[in-house]
Amino acid sequence: MWAVSETTAAAPADEALESARWDLEPLVEGQGGEGAIALLDEAQSRAEAFAERHRGKVAELDPGALAAAMSELEEIGDRVGRAGTYASLAFSVDTQSPEVGALMQKVRERSAAIETVLLFFELEWNQLDDGAAAELLDSGEAERWRHYLTNLRRYRPHQLSEPEERVLTETEVTGRSAFSRLFAEQTSAITVELGDAEQPLQLMEALSILQGPDREARRGAAAGVTAALEPDLRTRAFVFNTLLADKATKDRLRSYEHWLASRNLANEASDESVAALIEAVVGRYELARRWYRLKARLLGVERLAHYDRMAPVAETEQRIGYAEARELVLDCYRGFSPELGATVEGFFRGDHIDAPPLPGKRGGAFCSYAVPSAHPYVMLNYTSLPGDVLVMAHELGHGVHAALARPKGLFEFATPLTVAETASIFGETIVLGRLLERAPDAGARLALLAESLDGAVAAVFRQVAMNRFEDRVHGERRNTGELSVDGFGSAWLDTQADLLGDSVELTPDYGSWWSYVPHFIDTPGYVYAYAYGHLLALSVYRRYEERGEGFVDSYLELLRAGGSRSPEDLGAIVGVDLTDPGFWDAGLDLIERRLAEAEETAAEAEAESP
Repeated sequence: MWAVSETTAAAPADEALESARWDLEPLVEGQGGEGAIALLDEAQSRAEAFAERHRGKVAELDPGALAAAMSELEEIGDRVGRAGTYASLAFSVDTQSPEVGALMQKVRERSAAIETVLLFFELEWNQLDDGAAAELLDSGEAERWRHYLTNLRRYRPHQLSEPEERVLTETEVTGRSAFSRLFAEQTSAITVELGDAEQPLQLMEALSILQGPDREARRGAAAGVTAALEPDLRTRAFVFNTLLADKATKDRLRSYEHWLASRNLANEASDESVAALIEAVVGRYELARRWYRLKARLLGVERLAHYDRMAPVAETEQRIGYAEARELVLDCYRGFSPELGATVEGFFRGDHIDAPPLPGKRGGAFCSYAVPSAHPYVMLNYTSLPGDVLVMAHELGHGVHAALARPKGLFEFATPLTVAETASIFGETIVLGRLLERAPDAGARLALLAESLDGAVAAVFRQVAMNRFEDRVHGERRNTGELSVDGFGSAWLDTQADLLGDSVELTPDYGSWWSYVPHFIDTPGYVYAYAYGHLLALSVYRRYEERGEGFVDSYLELLRAGGSRSPEDLGAIVGVDLTDPGFWDAGLDLIERRLAEAEETAAEAEAESP
């Protein structure tokens, strides 16, 4: 649920911005870090008592007892979630504090221990025969958890015995988790030497230069990144090879048919719908190439280099203060629905947004759903650039989705990742329309359209290209054996070239850039969900264009449903058919329409320039 907005300029003095700080104390009843630990102490005690009463007896539960057990699990999860939310959000705005970092690690370890105590419940639930489970699920008492419990049973063919599951859970710390940590520590320690820099930059700082207007600075940063990736490249390749083999082994033990099957199951997405998504996006790769050709023209170069893809195409002096942005976003949400407007206003009035960029605060922006008993939180790094208004609208879209779904309870209010971007992209698109209307000239409109297209190309086309890279290396590791560093590089360059065609020049030094992407290591198969969610959101917006005010009620029903239904059923609420192979073209058509608008606006801007 992230939308990254790098801080590119110091925010001017802005009283409204400086006062926009969140208050996390309601999560822990005003007791700070000690309150978080107290919540975990209570959760641990209750989890142990729960296990003592129910271990080995889940099959004996009647509908009322099942409902009581699920309610108790919600209460335990609520306490763990409050502690985890407090610790992670406190760390996000104060990453340099050893005390806050230690609290976050302690909370994570304690939470994992509690999860292990309760592991038996899901395993025993899935051991029930279909008839007994159906009888319990059909009772009125189970309605609140019907989708969650039904969804758990989809894992039955892939579930091992409890002793085997416990072994896998406990050895994860010294297995996959350890290799993931090694990868994270290596990449976080990478520093980039730049000729004019007084000291080396962190990798993410150097990569952010690729979003700057100076081409020579971008070229230098790219060369620096390539050089910085080289020293431990063999080690990261070994880590990747090991985790590819680890996944192949676990997929075999759990009887998954292919490398992406477990991710599709977690995303509640059918193999067929994911295959249709990938086929549709690959079939429209030319849209990304067309954008990059236009971008090359706007940047005054014959052909983009790989380090030019995120460069700004137009500079704008327009600045939007925090208070003005707040009112603009509020007005857009209110204009769509008074209920959504009131929900957004609750974020601003209730100390649930942390907005100013500050030393030690993590970059980017996100929305934390927290737990249903608490209000969601939004973090921004607002610098008064027009693009920051879009980020605000995006994260508040996540926020209203979380807020409206809170009545669904802990197990069903969060959506699978494939649906998670629906409200955020929808809200961002509405606000983009307003910003385009009020832009002072064609250059300002072009800057907004370019930012939107850069985001869409990155979220849809680039993520599918990365999925194609993953597909290739997982296949090669299983069918051929360990990949060399050059083997990874070839797979990366080939799948990137499939996307970019002749629109971007790829050189061999770009072949190592796969090696800092954490998703490949931490969550195999994750990346396609960005494209899935983005195109679903655009398709929902297109339905709004077609139906107008008549769409609002069904859209609110979709948000209130949270994760209580499958993605297909959620889409059906607003008249979107995810089972239709041609469905994805609706979102891709909207991207093409925006690209055509950018082409027209670019011509206007060129005509206006002296």
